[in-house]
Amino acid sequence: MFHGEKPMRIERKVFYFEEPGPQNTDDVVEAVKNRVEEGGISEVVVASDSGETALKIARAVQGKAKVVDISMRRVDQQIGAELKKSGAIVLENQTPAFRAESLVCVKRTYYTLGQGFKVAVEVVAMAAEKGLIKPYTDVIGVGGTATGADTAIVVKAAKPEEILGGDIRRRLEVREILAMPLKKKWWD
Repeated sequence: MFHGEKPMRIERKVFYFEEPGPQNTDDVVEAVKNRVEEGGISEVVVASDSGETALKIARAVQGKAKVVDISMRRVDQQIGAELKKSGAIVLENQTPAFRAESLVCVKRTYYTLGQGFKVAVEVVAMAAEKGLIKPYTDVIGVGGTATGADTAIVVKAAKPEEILGGDIRRRLEVREILAMPLKKKWWD
């Protein structure tokens, strides 16, 4: 397979948190900033209803990566203006991507890795579906448990219908975990 060559190994720092929640946001921002600075990532998708977390990330990666904020409601007007001034894209009043009956199993499977993990994957799929990021490229997805951020992952982006689609080259792949809580919060 490798004809006597040693396979490549990559070592990276991962943040693991004892508990999920917004108290981890600043560490997630640091993890995202560090990974963008390592190279190979030019887009970050953030779930941020108020826009605060997206703005923290936009400031941290200013000039190094495009930031897309996906919100389930309207972003705070002042924060939204700051995000747009920084070059970020703000997509408001969005419906979660994993609502379709065919994706319920996907949603529940990602929950085993945490609420923030599920959200991070979901917002990447939503951004790909809307054409806001390049599909089939590695991007960072950021999510949280209720508010703030507690999870950051590197994902090969894909549209929701391609996550488990027939063309394996177009399927979503989780490539790296940058930050996540060890304890999970389950939602019924």
